[in-house]
Amino acid sequence: MDEILKIESDILKELKLIYDPEIPVNIYDLGLIYDVDVDDDKNVTLKMTLTAPNCPIADDIVNEVHESLTRVSGIKNINVELVFDPPWDKSMMSEEAKLELGFL
Repeated sequence: MDEILKIESDILKELKLIYDPEIPVNIYDLGLIYDVDVDDDKNVTLKMTLTAPNCPIADDIVNEVHESLTRVSGIKNINVELVFDPPWDKSMMSEEAKLELGFL
């Protein structure tokens, strides 16, 4: 079980290195990551959204997330799902992101 916790921690570190190209905050603190599940076989399912459903670089961001997870040691399979329910809104941002963007 400790190995799964390490994988989850490493995933969060990787996600915090990915930034929305229009907003100077990482996608994790923006609240774009809805769920990260690492099963007992070390397969990862990640559910994420975008700030806008019609984002012109949606595929690029999803691909960047997938690529970043390949750098995490121990993961066997990666499934990144792009979802829009619930729709993203500013309340999903971390306190740090809100502060950075002047919402606090």
